[in-house]
This record gives sequence, C-alpha cells and structure tokens, in this order.
Amino acid sequence: MTGVLTQARKRFHDNLVAKHTLSLSEGGVASNADGNQNTSKAIALRIARDLKALTIPEKLNGQRAGKQFEMAVESFLQETFPALQSLRPGSWRIENVGGSRSGYQIAKYEPYTHLDNLANAIEANPTLASVLGNSYEISPDVLVLRHPEPDDVINSQGNIVDADSASYAVIRRANQDRAIVHAIVSCKWTLRSDRAQNARSEALNIIRNRKGRTPHIAVVTGEPTPSRLASLALGTGDIDTVYHFALPELIDAVEHTGNDEAISMLSILVDGKRLRDISDLPLDLAV
Repeated sequence: MTGVLTQARKRFHDNLVAKHTLSLSEGGVASNADGNQNTSKAIALRIARDLKALTIPEKLNGQRAGKQFEMAVESFLQETFPALQSLRPGSWRIENVGGSRSGYQIAKYEPYTHLDNLANAIEANPTLASVLGNSYEISPDVLVLRHPEPDDVINSQGNIVDADSASYAVIRRANQDRAIVHAIVSCKWTLRSDRAQNARSEALNIIRNRKGRTPHIAVVTGEPTPSRLASLALGTGDIDTVYHFALPELIDAVEHTGNDEAISMLSILVDGKRLRDISDLPLDLAV
C-alpha cells in the first residue's frame, strides 16, 4: 500500500498546481523561476512539467503565491505529523500564523510567553526599540504546537508525577495550559534578494529569545537554483535543515541541465545533509 507520506506529498503538489502557485506562463517560464536566469528557468520548467503544472495567462503575485505556499505546507503537516503517534505521541496542533505577524503570535506559547511582556514594554516606551533593535522579533509562518498533558496521561503507564514534585515542567497541564512550540517552519516559495538572510536572522532570534528548549527550526522552499539554496542551507548553527518542495524532481532537473557547477552544489547540499525533501520533514520533526 502507498504510504501516508507519499499520498500527502502528491496532494501537496496537486494543491500547488490546482491553485496556480506552481504554474507555467505562455512562454514556458515556471512561476518559481527567475525569468532573468537561464539555469533557473530550465530547472524550474522541468520540475513544473514533472508535476503537471498548468499554463495560465498571468502568474500569481509574489504575496499571494507565498501565502498559498504557506497554506499548502500547513495542510501537508496537518495530514502527516499528527499521524506519527508511534514516534511522537502527544496532542498536536499545526497553525499557520503567517498572516498575523503584528500580534506577536509566538508570545502566546511556551517558551516565548515573556516576549508579550517585552512587546508591551516597548509599546509603552518606544525608546526601548532603539536599544533592542529587532532582536526580539519573531514572525513565524507555520508552528507545530504540542498541548501540555494532564497528569492522568503522564501517569498512564505508572505513577510518574504527584503533588510533591515537577511543579514547573511546562509539559504538565497542572502547571500551565499554554501550548508549547515544538517546531517553527518558515516557508519561502522562492529565495530572491535577502530572503535567505531574513530566514537566518529569524532563526537566531528564535534561539536567543527562548526560555526553554530550542524548537526545531526548518525552512521549506520551492527555489529551483542550487546556488540560492546554498545561500540558506550551507552552514550550521541557526536553521536545522532546509526542505525542498520537490527534491527528487529538482535533482533530476539539475542533472538534465548538464551544468557541472549546479550539479556539484546540489550534491554538496544533499550529501552534506543540509537539503532534504518535504516528505522528510514530518519524520525529522518526530526526532
């Protein structure tokens, strides 16, 4: 039987095609390609044809395409990650907060609730912003959240907790009822201009501003060009891993170009464990 991840991956791609997030122009340029770069156009065109993208008169504007990509990633994770109870038991919720950045959405959850107090302090005293800069700002796209567990669940296989200990652990609902950020997934349909650096800066803010365990930090992208993928994926210390929306199709498309530099760079990213496929993401989040 076909696995859940394979089925969900197919629906993920079908979603992108049906909503014209991934499309072709009448001139044969894919919607995620850089129209000024031949390598980008060639790679993106082959991927788009593999995924049966439709030709439309005009591609979506960047903001709409980006939002639809976020929603597609959210749907993929909703379908897959909660199904991994054998690896990661718990009560899970996937939430797309990309359209609600002004409300410091992440401050609703552990281990970032203190950021709400900081935001209020800055609002009351704007001069603090000049001191802190943007080091406290975290604007996630998709959150993977775990709800704290009641004592009867924690004690389901033995008497683990009671009233005399574990009074501060956030996983225990008796101590607090806010959801816990398990993972933060940034969604970048393409990697133009400074988007790669923005993703890195946000990842560092996630690490610096936590009061607890660092969540998984992942980026999902539809960028077709290996050099631009490398600008985000190479190196460690901030982003866990970069996930491509169609990695096997990307590998095939890059090999088909015969561009030795692009082939070599993509090999470095994949073999160096810095670039994986969207279907790998749910299992990696279960680690």
